[in-house]
Amino acid sequence: MSDVAAITNLVEKHVALKKEIAKIIVGQTEVVEQILISVYTGGHSLLIGVPGLAKTLMVNTIAQTLGLDFKRIQFTPDLMPSDILGSEILDQDRKFKFIKGPIFSNIILADEINRTPPKTQAALLEAMQERSVTIAGVNYKLPAPYFVLATQNPIEQEGTYPLPEAQLDRFMFAIELKYPSISEEIAIVKATTSDVKNEINALLGAEEIIAIQQLVRRIPVPDNVVDYAVKLVNSTRANLEGASDFVKQYIDWGAGPRASQNLILGAKAHAAIKGKYSPDIEDVKAVALGILRHRIIKNYKAEAEGISEDAIIRELL
Repeated sequence: MSDVAAITNLVEKHVALKKEIAKIIVGQTEVVEQILISVYTGGHSLLIGVPGLAKTLMVNTIAQTLGLDFKRIQFTPDLMPSDILGSEILDQDRKFKFIKGPIFSNIILADEINRTPPKTQAALLEAMQERSVTIAGVNYKLPAPYFVLATQNPIEQEGTYPLPEAQLDRFMFAIELKYPSISEEIAIVKATTSDVKNEINALLGAEEIIAIQQLVRRIPVPDNVVDYAVKLVNSTRANLEGASDFVKQYIDWGAGPRASQNLILGAKAHAAIKGKYSPDIEDVKAVALGILRHRIIKNYKAEAEGISEDAIIRELL
């Protein structure tokens, strides 16, 4: 199949996937789109939202439509690295045998990732980056495709371990879940308080998703789009010569080179699902908020004036 035909096929599959997910998940179309873009590019996502916004249900539904294995890990203060990676045990023949942990799955939901100590967070984040884990000197490859979706509750910060910036940077997207509208909430209540159950069909498989990821990588990008993405990331760095007064006023630290890479990958996938054969600047803008919001560190002035990361990024755009 040529790349042109593959993009046409991806557009059809993407529309069908969104319809299938909408059988269970009402609204949240932007959130679903960003999660799917990170799947198509092989990235990971951090979902930020208050309890009860169907974060777990959404991930489970997406995993079913993609035809992938799904495991949920509830992060708690007493969770150990071996609880997620697996551990060695002595079998009946007195030989060590490795029992794989829940991390050996295609889609991992790391529920409330900021509730577990840094040592356990680091074990998951190493697996995210390397796509493999090392136990007792033996390296085990994780299944492909491999995708981590972590959730964080922005309200309760007591007894939590905030993710350090270097670890936040491993996530392609930070996606904010908002409350549903009145009409959406009415539809949710009607759907979840009756005995009607919607069946979810698997529309893709592991091999097809890997093919999509390879297709996205092959999409050509004009130099002016790369130039725009790099300059946008560069404009967030307050400590550079030539930084704007606005940035110096509100930002302590800006985004690193991984943001530029993710902007281009995200723009490629965004263009592909819209049926375009190459991304333009509008595609970069479409994914910029989710890719940059967790990579910018505001200063005290921004906090005091109630200026959000999103407001800063919109100003830079």
